[in-house]
Amino acid sequence: MVQFKSVIKKGACITGLSLMFAGQSFATQDFLSPIEQTNPPIGHYEFCKVRPSECKVIGRDQGPMHLSRKAWSKIISVNASVNNNIQPLTDMQIHGVEERWSYPQQVGDCEDYVLLKRHKLMKAGFSPADLLITVVLQPDGAGHAILTVRTDYGDFVLDNLRDDVKLWHETGYRFIKRQSSEHAGAWMALGGGRSGAVGSLN
Repeated sequence: MVQFKSVIKKGACITGLSLMFAGQSFATQDFLSPIEQTNPPIGHYEFCKVRPSECKVIGRDQGPMHLSRKAWSKIISVNASVNNNIQPLTDMQIHGVEERWSYPQQVGDCEDYVLLKRHKLMKAGFSPADLLITVVLQPDGAGHAILTVRTDYGDFVLDNLRDDVKLWHETGYRFIKRQSSEHAGAWMALGGGRSGAVGSLN
C-alpha cells in the first residue's frame, strides 16, 4: 500500500500488449510530464534510509531509452514473471506494520512488486533513469504504486494488477508523482494528460 505524507493515510493494492514498431506515431500525451520536485512517499523515504545505495544521484537525464524488440520482450517477461511468482499481501499482514517497502520473496504489497521489477530490469541492463517508481490513484481513489518505463515510444506501466503493459494514459489511473530520472531518491510531481491538478496532493 502507498502512503502520501499528510494526505493519503491508506492506499490499496489489489492483486500483451502488442507493439508495432514500424510506421507508428506518438503524441505528447504518451509521455508523462514532471512539473516540480515534491516529497517522496513515506515508504520510499524509509526504504532509502535502509538502502541508500539505491537512492543516489543518477546523473543528467539523457532522454528515454530506445525501445527495441528485445527490450520490449524483456519488459513483458519481467512484469508477468514477478506478477505470477509473488502473492499479494498487505504490509500489515507481512510485517505487522502499516507501511514498509522491501524486496519480496514470495509475498508482497504493490510497491514490493515494483521494487523487484525495477531490480530485475536493471540487472538486464536497463538504466535506472528509465525505471521510475510511480504513485497513482486508482479510479476508486485508492493509492497504488506502479513502475513507469520511459521509452522513445512513450511511458509504459508495469502493474501487479495486470500482465499486459500499457501506455500510462491507457490505464485509467490518475498519476500523482514519480522518482526523478536524475536522482533515485528524489520525486517529481506529474502533470499533463489525465493527471489533472495534482499539485494539491503533494
